[in-house]
Amino acid sequence: MQTELASQYIGTPDGEMAQSILSKCVHCGFCTATCPTYQLLGDELDGPRGRIYLIKQIAEGRPATEKTREHLDRCLTCRNCESTCPSGVDYGHLIDIGRKWVEEQTPERPLFEKLLRKALANGLTNKHLFNASMRLGRLFRPLMPAVIQQKIPQGKAPGVRPAGGLHTQKMLMLEGCVQPGMLPNINNATVRVLNRVGVDVLSAAKAGCCGALKYHLNEQEAGLADMRRNIDAWWPYIAGTAPECQGHKVTALIMNASGCGVTVKEYGHILRDDPAYAEKAKTVSSLCKDLVEILPSYTDALKKHLGNKTQAGVVYHPPCTLQHGQKIKGQLESFLGQLGIKTNLCEDSHLCCGSAGTYSILQADLSKQLKQQKLDNLQQAVKKHEADRIVSANIGCITHLQNQETSVEHWIELIDGILEQNGGYDLHKS
Repeated sequence: MQTELASQYIGTPDGEMAQSILSKCVHCGFCTATCPTYQLLGDELDGPRGRIYLIKQIAEGRPATEKTREHLDRCLTCRNCESTCPSGVDYGHLIDIGRKWVEEQTPERPLFEKLLRKALANGLTNKHLFNASMRLGRLFRPLMPAVIQQKIPQGKAPGVRPAGGLHTQKMLMLEGCVQPGMLPNINNATVRVLNRVGVDVLSAAKAGCCGALKYHLNEQEAGLADMRRNIDAWWPYIAGTAPECQGHKVTALIMNASGCGVTVKEYGHILRDDPAYAEKAKTVSSLCKDLVEILPSYTDALKKHLGNKTQAGVVYHPPCTLQHGQKIKGQLESFLGQLGIKTNLCEDSHLCCGSAGTYSILQADLSKQLKQQKLDNLQQAVKKHEADRIVSANIGCITHLQNQETSVEHWIELIDGILEQNGGYDLHKS
């Protein structure tokens, strides 16, 4: 698609990137077939092809309107369209540019919407504030409406982490901003399982939100600040100079939330024009690995600890940020299968569940429809395959899909639980 940039965008990084991405689009429409919002609304402008056309108009100088903003806001950024596109259109980066331009050109949002977005950007990313709110929420959970209760999952008791400094192999883990307060067992289970196969898991106290929340809410400068802070916090571990490293450099930066992982893997791209951080960001992105990219290397060691007992099957919901954002598809099913855990997918496994970061709050009606569709298909798969639980790989999906019929948890919690059953450790031993 040929695009003649407006004068204000000529020679700018965003303008040149948008022009390059737009040039790959042939307007074939394959992307609309797998776009969740297009399937729900049936509006061309609520599908990738239509949104690409809207961004092209802005790039060529046509002023954005509030209607333009609405269509871009409705995008889940699930990036399913990238998996479908035969031309390799980098839609995820294009939508970020388009949203930035639209925000700059359109009138301020209504006050309530503006305050809500600000509260989400700053409240969810503040670990201390969020954890305190979650503790308070759990205290009064029984008195709250069902819709609010679902946002406060009970989860498993987190147990304890093993002592550090026992192994020479070191890996670094991002604790995340909402995960420690919402479902702390995910991080603890990650540490326990990796410790069992000979890996010390370290955490940088000064690291916080990966930057995705603010960045995708159009507070891009604040998101970039989060990314730079994380790089600074992680660098002593990457260099091997942090005391906890005991002289060893970390061999990987572990992500057990695929939404964070897809963002950290793109630090090198996002900060490519930052002279102070470009090279460090590339190094961080190269070290970043989803947990499912790490544990299969320890399959034999895990099999020794898991025992020979036949395990109940599970239904797996692959997050969009894993299968479309990080392009990791099929690896978890294969890995769990090697451990003797039969893993099945539901009918629409390629489609988004509707969580999508803050989307479930900002676009509640659309999110609710997508959630119900996903849960219906997941429950059908649970019955068909006689599975005992649903597993996923992202905190957003896991909390969004909580329901009364079938438990939903992170797949690392499944492995952690089997290890405990086989005498690997006592979760609550002090």
